[in-house]
Amino acid sequence: MIIRIALRNLLHDRVRLAVTLTGVVFAVVLIAVQGGLFVGFTRATSCVIENTEAEVWVASRGVRNFDVTHPLPDHKYHQILGVPGVGRAERFIVRFANWKKPAGGQESVEIIGFDPGSGLGRPWIVTAGSEAALLLPDTVAVDEIYLAKLGVKGLGDRAEINDRRARVVALTRGIRSFTTSPYIFTSYENGLKYASLGRSQSAYVLVRPAPGVAAEALRDAIAAGVPDVDVFTREEFARKTQHYWMFTTGAGMALLIAASLGLVVGGVVVAQTLYATTVDHLPEFGTLRAMGAPGGYIHRIIVAQAVAAALVGYGFGIVISYFLVGLAERGGASIVLPPGMAVGLFFLTVVMCVTAGLVSIRKVTSIDPAMVFRGA
Repeated sequence: MIIRIALRNLLHDRVRLAVTLTGVVFAVVLIAVQGGLFVGFTRATSCVIENTEAEVWVASRGVRNFDVTHPLPDHKYHQILGVPGVGRAERFIVRFANWKKPAGGQESVEIIGFDPGSGLGRPWIVTAGSEAALLLPDTVAVDEIYLAKLGVKGLGDRAEINDRRARVVALTRGIRSFTTSPYIFTSYENGLKYASLGRSQSAYVLVRPAPGVAAEALRDAIAAGVPDVDVFTREEFARKTQHYWMFTTGAGMALLIAASLGLVVGGVVVAQTLYATTVDHLPEFGTLRAMGAPGGYIHRIIVAQAVAAALVGYGFGIVISYFLVGLAERGGASIVLPPGMAVGLFFLTVVMCVTAGLVSIRKVTSIDPAMVFRGA
């Protein structure tokens, strides 16, 4: 009975129902997109770190984030190899460079140089070509989303990086840089040439512990045995990079503020539309009061209306949100809407709608039943 009355109230005025659902859908899409931008930006800042198989990262002293670092002398690499508990250690290059398009023009790119033999720091989603081909001279892997930006069409196309030849031999998918500089994966040897580094320099040393050795214990051992370096576990370095870009730069704070405003604005829109819907039905609720319906009964009707609006509004809103995420993905934007976030948004929508309904309860329960007869 309660659900039937709630649905009849909602369906009685189709225009008002459309306005209510539009408000809920708008709130869901706004929160999803703004939150997705925040999550996408956060993940993009540390995606290379989080997807490498190296449990420990070693950098030059004073490193603040993954993208900007100082060269690490080669003798540090050999010192790391001598630390007990090191199972494998590989040099790793991160360096910005200029990409010259075949048809003219330049783009800034970020060179990622790794050892294809060990795979530490390799691209984690290769959709075409071969990672092994990166062992060949002057070869690179680029992400599909950046082909047009880089002026190439696919495998076999050639360009130049810092005036050195580069041939595309592998394509990746979903490896996005949060900056305007696409990641370009190549071998360590090629990376040295593209980054104009000497053979005795690298940006990081990626380390895997020997069997039975914890990453935290190895981190401490390297920090004690190798002077003038910073040592992090994979998770620590990812958090450090995320914190740097999110809280010490204007871009990160702008996204954080936008996500917060999206939540506030979405909540206000839902509250306003549902409150107006409830107030519009005051005569009906007055009739129920005049018939002797207790306050709790009316409360349940209002909550049922709010939940129904939340379910329908969320359904349309989440579909539109995923559609927009797909469009953004094809356009190169990094908007991430993971399943956990979608589930959380569902419960948030229900809470917002129910809260908005409860706000109007005082107005309803204070109705004088005599208003029904006065209106007659």
